[in-house]
Amino acid sequence: MSAPRARVDGVLVVDKPRGPTSHDVVVRVRRSLGTREVGHAGTLDPMATGVLVVAVGEATKLVPWLTADDKVYRATVRLGATTRSLDADGEIVEERAPTPALLDALARAARGESAPVLDAAIARELARTEQLPPALSAIKVAGVASHRRARRGDEVELPPRPVAVRAIRLLGARLEPLELDVELEVAKGYYVRAFARDLAASLESVAHLVSLRRLRSGAFSLDEASPLEPEALAGACIPLAIAAARALPAVRLTTEGVTRARHGKVLFASDFERAPDATAAWLDASGAMVAIGAPEGEGFRVVRGFVDRAADA
Repeated sequence: MSAPRARVDGVLVVDKPRGPTSHDVVVRVRRSLGTREVGHAGTLDPMATGVLVVAVGEATKLVPWLTADDKVYRATVRLGATTRSLDADGEIVEERAPTPALLDALARAARGESAPVLDAAIARELARTEQLPPALSAIKVAGVASHRRARRGDEVELPPRPVAVRAIRLLGARLEPLELDVELEVAKGYYVRAFARDLAASLESVAHLVSLRRLRSGAFSLDEASPLEPEALAGACIPLAIAAARALPAVRLTTEGVTRARHGKVLFASDFERAPDATAAWLDASGAMVAIGAPEGEGFRVVRGFVDRAADA
């Protein structure tokens, strides 16, 4: 009989390959680590690659905070044709010949010159505060994912959602085929596929993504990502408390504060070594995760408690 696997509580930064869904990645991690307590923070489409933050064990309780931060993407937008999914995995549904102004703008950009038409289109996207999500998305409508409804032939109309764009950088351009390489830093909930659609509309064209790579998700970046292979994942987990302290401010509790937090009681400034002024990860003297908590009135409340593994041992 084989020995039981050690309990894993922490965060994996996976370099998702092209092809599998985010749920497929979760399934593979479950098999590799021998636990069903696995979730991901921030969906990547099957075509997309790069940083997928995966929470394991008690770290699944961190997911709402792991998904909240900005993300950085590198994408290639192909102009002149659009697909049903707005990416290379979908069937082409419309083609449009480029205008002389678009051809001139891309030729200028390919030479590293300023292209006012393209600059203006990018500026409009940089100023965007609302975005219409793609119909083929994970957004749920009456409890069913929008992409499921769209694929079975339902008419899907999603309302615009608030978005924030921090930066858009034009990295390159080509005329054969008509393509733009861009890097975007955006807030939670932004769809890069929709960016391709909307940028093209400003250029009197249509477009879709032919590549998309997430370079960073919150505090987690591609340079620390592991390939989706069992031998790579086994030792790559970032411990729970360290991962929490990267996603949130971290504070230490006093001994009395640990006891009160473990019992879900209201805490006061005297229960901390330094009282936090916002939602934070609460740690014990050894640095172990106790709770995520927030100020409330004159005190502090537990938002999410974590199992005391030392007591369970």
